[in-house]
Amino acid sequence: MAAPETAPAAGSSPTELVHYAVESGIATITLDSPGNRNALSRQLVTELVAGLERAALAAGTGQVRGILLTHTGSVFCAGADLKEAGAHGVEAGARDLVQILRTILTVPVPVIARVDGVARAGGLGILGACDIVVAHSSATFAFSEVRIGLGPAIISLTTMPRMSSRAVSRYYLTGEAFGAAEAQANGLITAAADDVDSTLAPILEGVRQGSPQGLAESKKMAAATMLAALNEGAETMVALSSRLFTTDEAKEGMAAFLERRKPSWRLPS
Repeated sequence: MAAPETAPAAGSSPTELVHYAVESGIATITLDSPGNRNALSRQLVTELVAGLERAALAAGTGQVRGILLTHTGSVFCAGADLKEAGAHGVEAGARDLVQILRTILTVPVPVIARVDGVARAGGLGILGACDIVVAHSSATFAFSEVRIGLGPAIISLTTMPRMSSRAVSRYYLTGEAFGAAEAQANGLITAAADDVDSTLAPILEGVRQGSPQGLAESKKMAAATMLAALNEGAETMVALSSRLFTTDEAKEGMAAFLERRKPSWRLPS
């Protein structure tokens, strides 16, 4: 077994939010910002994209045959960093998410997500872009945008192609949480398992047995339809997302979320 590569990506600091390591042909990229539920802060986005690009370069030399995207803490990714959205700019944040999704779809090796907890909003968009997703049977998922005055704009480009139309309608419109078994049944994830690592083991071994050329060309075919939809719809969805974030309803919804209260426009049960 090859020795793991654990050196941080270029330009990283001791407080890096995304870790990169390679062992036995698999580049593991770990989201490590549990304090904000691995939300898509500007720093995390920058480091995540850098990690994906680093793995892509290593794939070009045959050293990496697959990418395992995982996380620390109880949340895989909670989506946009609402505390940072105003300072960074809502359009910039939307373009950051597009960049992540496009990079996942275009790296020349499979991207396999390991989910051991909660995924929400933009985190589901990332899962939709990944080639394979294995989640713990206790994991939960939600398109929570509707409950803060937003909509799953950009992430619709990677989740609608995966999910049944009935599931899309229900979960986009209600924002309710659903479990791993339901996520598997509706196509959002590949497999739900009590033992995630045991389920991942044959998948990772299968990837290791793929040739660099075979993996690259097969990835292109598998991702082609979704990548075309992303390229075609990205600008429209960036504009929609940017507009929604600046409305009074969304401002109230985000404030209520951060203040842990019900938004003023919510009707009583």
